[in-house]
Amino acid sequence: MSKPVDARKREMHHPQVQAWWREMDCGFAPVADVFEECLYEALTAFSKREMDGYVAAAKALSRLASREQLAFYLDIARDLMARTTGSIHGRHATIASPGLPAFFRQAPQLVEQLPMAGLRNWVDYGIRHYGDHPQQQEQYFALQLADSRAVLQRERHGTLFADAERRLDLTLRALWRDPQPLIPYSNSYHALRQIVPYYDGLGMRLPDVYDARAGVSGIDRYRATLAHMAGHRRWSAPQIADNWSPFQRLAVEFLEDARIDRLLMREYPGLAPVLLALHPQPVEGACDPETTSCLRHRLAMLSRACLDTNHGYADPVLNETVAAFHAALAGGTSSTAQMAELALAYVARTRRPSDQLPRIHFDDTVVDYRDDNRQLWAFIEEGDEEEAFDTRKQTSEAEAPQGLPPRHYPEWDQATESYRPDWVSLYEALHPAGEAAKIDRLLEKHAALARRLMRLLDLIKPQNKQRIRYQEDGSELDLDVAIRSLIDFRSGVTPDPRINLSHRTSGRSIAVLLLLDLSESLNQKVAGGEQTVLELSQEAVSLLGMAIERLNDPFAIAGFHSNTRHEVRYLHIKGFSERWDDTVKGRLAAAGAGWSTRMGAALRHAGAALAQRQADKRLLLLVTDGEPADIDVRDPGHLHADAKKAVGELAAQGVDTFCLSLDPQADDYVQGIFGRRHLVLDRVEQLPEKLPLLYMALTK
Repeated sequence: MSKPVDARKREMHHPQVQAWWREMDCGFAPVADVFEECLYEALTAFSKREMDGYVAAAKALSRLASREQLAFYLDIARDLMARTTGSIHGRHATIASPGLPAFFRQAPQLVEQLPMAGLRNWVDYGIRHYGDHPQQQEQYFALQLADSRAVLQRERHGTLFADAERRLDLTLRALWRDPQPLIPYSNSYHALRQIVPYYDGLGMRLPDVYDARAGVSGIDRYRATLAHMAGHRRWSAPQIADNWSPFQRLAVEFLEDARIDRLLMREYPGLAPVLLALHPQPVEGACDPETTSCLRHRLAMLSRACLDTNHGYADPVLNETVAAFHAALAGGTSSTAQMAELALAYVARTRRPSDQLPRIHFDDTVVDYRDDNRQLWAFIEEGDEEEAFDTRKQTSEAEAPQGLPPRHYPEWDQATESYRPDWVSLYEALHPAGEAAKIDRLLEKHAALARRLMRLLDLIKPQNKQRIRYQEDGSELDLDVAIRSLIDFRSGVTPDPRINLSHRTSGRSIAVLLLLDLSESLNQKVAGGEQTVLELSQEAVSLLGMAIERLNDPFAIAGFHSNTRHEVRYLHIKGFSERWDDTVKGRLAAAGAGWSTRMGAALRHAGAALAQRQADKRLLLLVTDGEPADIDVRDPGHLHADAKKAVGELAAQGVDTFCLSLDPQADDYVQGIFGRRHLVLDRVEQLPEKLPLLYMALTK
């Protein structure tokens, strides 16, 4: 029964309730009408202690100014809970994490003092050093240990975005009249590359912490970054980039950035010392053009010379370009198109063959207060080199498999010796098709090896044949049935049209699934050669496909890669019912590599398909160039243990798993996963020859 209105009003005006109100009221108009009702319902559902805890957690969340930061904070908390929660072997009892409640109590103080990367490091230190001692673990996360406070001070550095956000917002509005939302990010999210500031339709993205550098404080680095992005929004215009090479676009970006900085220094001269202090000073001659690509080095010198009248560079082409740059700005603000003309002319005059070398000179070439220029480019047609980040993101989402819902698989947790149920989401799709002629060219390249394989196949191919009678279509006429049908025809009876017979080879009852690791490392070139590991794998699979087709064994081909446990991609290249034809060859030719290697889920999915085949022998042949790994797993032993568990599960289902590893260092881990059912190929260039021979040895 609900309380009377007067009693309810008295409760809502209680000092403690008013304190909660002040802490939790966000001032957001759309929820103002229902806020009081929601708070009252919370009072009736939770105790005072629970409400105090909830409000304390809200204080921490109020410091997290973006969705990405909130997600990272929750990931840290979940990781702490998972790694410090214990269990008792042989029982279902679970010991709750001793440190998690203490962490949540200290969270408001922690997020005020640490960037997300620092918070993660602080938590990880506590887990690693106090994870096995519940009492000290609780004291560490409650900041009661000297060790805990020392690590906190070590990770506490720089100017936090949360502390400077109000001043930065006022700076942007007052000086640039550009009231854009400011959204922080942390480079701790991005293991593969460090992102730089940028702006998009949602607002201006800034790092969550800036350290002082080159005599410039963190708050002034924030101001310089905001000024540069505001200058782009005011003075830059998008350029059509379809017909320009990446080198040309890079040159345009450097010179356009220099124009924006020069206009900033003209509008607010006080910015000049800050920008010059933060801009690197490349040393002329520091890059060796005989062994290294020096394009970035030359462009960084050009950018510095456009801002610094005392640059001291002697290169005549550089000085002529700088003079033209200043002449263009003498009569006004110039334009992006004019800077593009200057940049393209400079690249054409200074181009060297060594600019194409893979070794690039990066020292003193990164201007870290500048954004990534994603809004400087417009594309008429989408292509492989497109750098329009928002469009690429939409394209990636569009390419996600839409027809099939994800399959969820468990993952073995070696720490608790139990499964994490429905932990991994696996998406399966048909691999897009490419040019089948590419595979035919690879087979022609290995014509001599193919002929040798054919001779070997003829020796192991079963010779005993079984007749299949009563076929409408067949390889020869079945005389007995044909004569009987002729008699029926002449007697006025409808004859049996099944007058042919065919043959099938008996003696091999086998089903094979070839599973290819398509992770990013396959894009690396083989030592001492020009081919990538992926190209060698395509050659090997082409020869194997031809060989298995000749043996008439049922076989399928699939590839996999992963982007965290939430997205394991499983791509069908050939199905059991498909022939080795141009359709399958086209899919193999289009195979690309990317992301990581979460092996356990892919093995379970492939094994489930094999287990349904009616065959005496079911073989899952895995070809991989590295160990199980993914960007959301810090302990490599976790995925090793899960892959080993998956191999054991498949063995119980009658599926025999064999691993061909292309990693010369695989001996350290591959036996622990696959036991004796593995082969380490030390010379990757031998893969096209070894893979078909390995198949013959495994299936003879």
